Amino acid sequence: MVLSQGGEAAAVPAAGGKEPEMPPSREDGGGTGQPCLCQAADVEAAGAGERRVCGCCSGLSWPRCCKAPGTKKKAACPGLGLFYTVLSAFLFSVASLFLKKIEDVHSVEVSAFRCVFQMAFILPGLIYYKTGFLGPKGKRIFLFFRGFLGSSAMVLLYYAFQVMPLADATVITFSSPVFTSLLAWIFLKEKYSIWDLLFTQFAITGVVLIARPPFLFGSNITGIEGSYTDHLKGTIAAIASTVSGASTFVIIKKVGKSVHYFLSIWYYAVIGLIGCVIALFVMNEWHLPYCGKDRVLLILIGLLGLGGQVFLTKALQIEKAGPVAIVKTMDVVFAIILQILFLNRLPTWWTVGGALCVVASSSGTAIRKWRQSLKKAEENEI
Repeated sequence: MVLSQGGEAAAVPAAGGKEPEMPPSREDGGGTGQPCLCQAADVEAAGAGERRVCGCCSGLSWPRCCKAPGTKKKAACPGLGLFYTVLSAFLFSVASLFLKKIEDVHSVEVSAFRCVFQMAFILPGLIYYKTGFLGPKGKRIFLFFRGFLGSSAMVLLYYAFQVMPLADATVITFSSPVFTSLLAWIFLKEKYSIWDLLFTQFAITGVVLIARPPFLFGSNITGIEGSYTDHLKGTIAAIASTVSGASTFVIIKKVGKSVHYFLSIWYYAVIGLIGCVIALFVMNEWHLPYCGKDRVLLILIGLLGLGGQVFLTKALQIEKAGPVAIVKTMDVVFAIILQILFLNRLPTWWTVGGALCVVASSSGTAIRKWRQSLKKAEENEI
């Protein structure tokens, strides 16, 4: 029997000291059965016979496994992953625009509705793939913190979108790859070079240009939305959201492939919903929107957010993380365009300068990580 534990496979003889018979290839109609080539395969008893289950194909039976002998692999469409990334960025940006259009709903309540939508769509997937609702015992604490930090990042980001310009909040969140590298160096002992330090400085410079603290830019600050106090609160919330989001990336990397990504999103939605409901009752902010328009926007935010996550996940499945991270900077472009077209707000030169600094730092970090992964893959082949 082949058991999967911690993302690694270990071969164990089946009962009677014999390996179970393999089903014939679906294409050659009964050739010699060969074991599944997936590292995370499993063998499940099914009545009198045995059935191999492929871990990399999310539980598909052996004849349908992507690496089973005789199975035709679909030809990848060049650029499809990058197209999914652009589509994901567009959906997230439109969801952020709708959030700005909502008038009488607190950001925590919007987050609660978003979690409800995610739970409704993820639940059938959990049942179909039989992942369970708690996950492996050794990984539950990581899943809990993934859910807590991920949902906190969502609430903080929604608050930032509501109290500061859309483009400013979006730009700050793009410093996430820099914080991810820093946290991975601290907690995962990954290499942190002089280049990473340089990219961190670029990101901090970009955030300062957007925040424009009075002790550097004087008291007469123009181009902000509302009062400077709200602008500062939004900036702090966006930075905290970015750090929380970077922490979830580190946790997901720590967990690895031993937990199905549906289960990871499930924890994110459940813990987020519980936290949002508690916070709303404490703040006494829980109420249904008075306006029918706000109710429609809440539904659209949930659907667009879910669609953005789905397309981003699909992009990461068929494309390398480096190009996806670079193309995802389209979020900033879409945010600026939507802010001009629908909110009638031109971004200030400070915002443009901050955006260039942050995009340069995140793109540089992504390119460097991409080149490192390619170099490591070449070394493994040798």
